[in-house]
Amino acid sequence: MNHFDIQPLNRFVTGESASIRRPKEIASFSYDDAHVFHLDERSLRYYYPPRIGADLSKGFGSFEQLDDTADDHLDSLLKTIIDLERRTGEKCQADVMTWRGMMTKIMATPFDLFNGLIEENHAHKLESRDAQHRQVSRPGTASQDLMSYWGYKFETLSLLPSTWAETSRDYIEGREDLVVNNHAQYCSIVRTGIGKSRLILGGEVDALWDAKPARADDPINWVELKTAATPLSDHDILKYERKLLKFWIQSFLLGVPKIIVGFRSKNGILQSLEQLETNQIPKLVKQKGKGSWDGNLCINFTATFLEFEGLKSIIVGDGVWRIRKKEKATVIEVFKIEESGHGDVLSQYFFTWRSKLGQEHNP
Repeated sequence: MNHFDIQPLNRFVTGESASIRRPKEIASFSYDDAHVFHLDERSLRYYYPPRIGADLSKGFGSFEQLDDTADDHLDSLLKTIIDLERRTGEKCQADVMTWRGMMTKIMATPFDLFNGLIEENHAHKLESRDAQHRQVSRPGTASQDLMSYWGYKFETLSLLPSTWAETSRDYIEGREDLVVNNHAQYCSIVRTGIGKSRLILGGEVDALWDAKPARADDPINWVELKTAATPLSDHDILKYERKLLKFWIQSFLLGVPKIIVGFRSKNGILQSLEQLETNQIPKLVKQKGKGSWDGNLCINFTATFLEFEGLKSIIVGDGVWRIRKKEKATVIEVFKIEESGHGDVLSQYFFTWRSKLGQEHNP
């Protein structure tokens, strides 16, 4: 078993952060309103501000919630990569290919020691979520399920199916009455890099601020939508600042330049909006906040972890490996759990495709 020490953190503190390769979208896919996979942009949405004062609890009883208990591993990401490689005739080269959510957990680890981290363990994910939902809400506070709904309701209130000019006034003004459905998603797949490691990451993006640029090399003006309780005390401000760590990492990894935060009351009434520039958040926390986390340290930590003792030389050949950090642990473990095969982490379809592609490139 290989161990990567998280502490001491000061070894990741340098004058500058590790080199970063700007995320560039190389492919995308959609899930429709029935959560069916499509190799197109049908679920792309556009941002338009919601009405302040909207009740985020409205429609909770008719919420069409996605059942995500099935373990899809990397299937949709890999299907999209196969399609891209077919169209270009070139293999997508990367040291790490995964969902944005996994890389977010790794990058947040220096300032999130209490939570555990297990890569590609679906049972652990479900257990963690169930434990959260079993938590008894304090008297006078909303349930975990309702607070989760508030986030999806805020998205519904903030999104348009087309640009503002192409959307009717009736639709814009009627968004508060729409049934909330979290099945549909637009997922962006980007090529990026941290330090010496090349990454391909996939993740859901909420909306466009305006339109995709004509030139594929130009950055895309994405918007990430988040909700948070309106801070009423120093404790609330610190809690929000810690939330900003995840907000920043999620948007940073996919190249999302703007985050719109909807502040709500404890009863779920939308009270105000704040627009954040993703690249300014670490500076904001350092100069005007409580300094509860450091963005450069997170970047350097991630770069070092991906390279530690040659992570790329540890996870090689056939078999299945696990990356794990136990709750409150100060080390990340990397160990082999299956000596052969790919444990359904890689679909057989992708495995066969890559074998065929390798033969074509090396006849």
